[in-house]
Order: sequence, then C-alpha cells, then structure tokens
Amino acid sequence: MSPPARLVLASASPRRRELLEAAGFEVEVRPAPLDETPLPGEAAADYVLRLARAKARALAAPGLVLGADTVVVVDGDLLGKPASDAEAAAMLARLAGREHQVLTGVCLRDPARNREAARAETTRVWFAPLSPQEIADYVQSGEPRDKAGAYAIQGRAARFIPRIEGSYSNVVGLPLATVWDLWRQLAG
Repeated sequence: MSPPARLVLASASPRRRELLEAAGFEVEVRPAPLDETPLPGEAAADYVLRLARAKARALAAPGLVLGADTVVVVDGDLLGKPASDAEAAAMLARLAGREHQVLTGVCLRDPARNREAARAETTRVWFAPLSPQEIADYVQSGEPRDKAGAYAIQGRAARFIPRIEGSYSNVVGLPLATVWDLWRQLAG
C-alpha cells in the first residue's frame, strides 16, 4: 500500500510538512486557524484530539485532510508555544533535569466519504540538567520560538535530551507511524 498522492495539511507547521514529504506524501498546506485555548479542566490528550479534529473538519478539501496539534506536558501543565523569550526560558527551566510528555493529536479525515480516524500519541522525553547560561544561550539562538515546550529535538536542543521513549517524529511535531496507521484505516 503506498501513501495517497495528495494530503491536505490543516496546519502551517513547516516541521509537519517536512516530515510528511520525507515520508513520501505530496502535501498541500491549508492552515485552519482556530482558537487553541484549552477548556477548563481539559486533559492534555482530550485537548490535542479536540484541536486535531477541529482542524481536519474545518477544511472542505478534495482528498484526505490531516489535522494535528502538539503540546508538552509537565506536572500536569500544558506548555504550548512560548509567547516571549522570557516565557521560553521559564519553560526550559521547568523541563531541565526532568522527564515530560509530548502529546500530539492526529485526525485524518476523508470528507468525500464522511469518515475520519483520530488518535493521540504520547512520547516521554528526558531533559538533562541545564544551567541558567545554557538556557539563556539556547533562547538567544531563537530556536525555541514557535515550538511547543520551547525546544526543537531535531535542532540544537538534541544535545540536552539523553533519552526518549516513544515516537521521535512525535516530538518533532507529527507521529508518522500513527499517520500511516490512520491512513491505512481510512483506505480500507
């Protein structure tokens, strides 16, 4: 079974597009802007699945539509994209020397057949202890901007991560094995 010729990505994430293209998908990017505010008391898995479904359902496109959303969770708190360098530094200080989870909700929708399949993927990530100077230098690099949890495992932050348990591509922004499995469910 080969991937579909075309997949509509309801996200502006360049990392998701790169991952999908590297996996052999032809990708059309059509972001679905939504209010991404968590609901009061909403669990992380419920949050990312709700947003992934909403993004996939927001587009009336021919072919398959993929919606996804990623969040970092530490101590039960959801860490999205930092709004400032100070917020990025605070997030990194919380993650330093600890384990946290990266959750991505994925929804693949076939509007023509009114079918969809969705799942949340969790990866455990361990961060090495970081000094205040290491955090400041990393924030200064600009890499933490526009990244859930304020880091990019595929970039400079790789040196801070001694171990992960689960999908590497999930931490980058899209669990490719999950996407493939959902595609196989819809193709059948």
